[in-house]
Amino acid sequence: MPKAYVIVTEAISDPAGMEAYSRAAAPSLAAGGAKVLAVDSRPQVLEGGWHGDKTVVLEFESPEAARAWYDSEGYSRAKPLRHAAADSNAVIISGF
Repeated sequence: MPKAYVIVTEAISDPAGMEAYSRAAAPSLAAGGAKVLAVDSRPQVLEGGWHGDKTVVLEFESPEAARAWYDSEGYSRAKPLRHAAADSNAVIISGF
């Protein structure tokens, strides 16, 4: 089964709120089996425009595991903190 990756871009409007979100989301990442592959506030854009101040890439064992984490009770409690502190885009993509 292919691995899955969650990519989130964030245009942060409330840095303190994002810190609270990070603390709230951390236990759900561990419980969901996520591996943080990258966090970058200055990605090198090769083509087109890029959204936000920060890009985060997470790895999961499968697309189903990624979706289960995103929909989990633990992450559902943290998600509103991110929504309040940043304009975000998030996707799940499948690996090979």
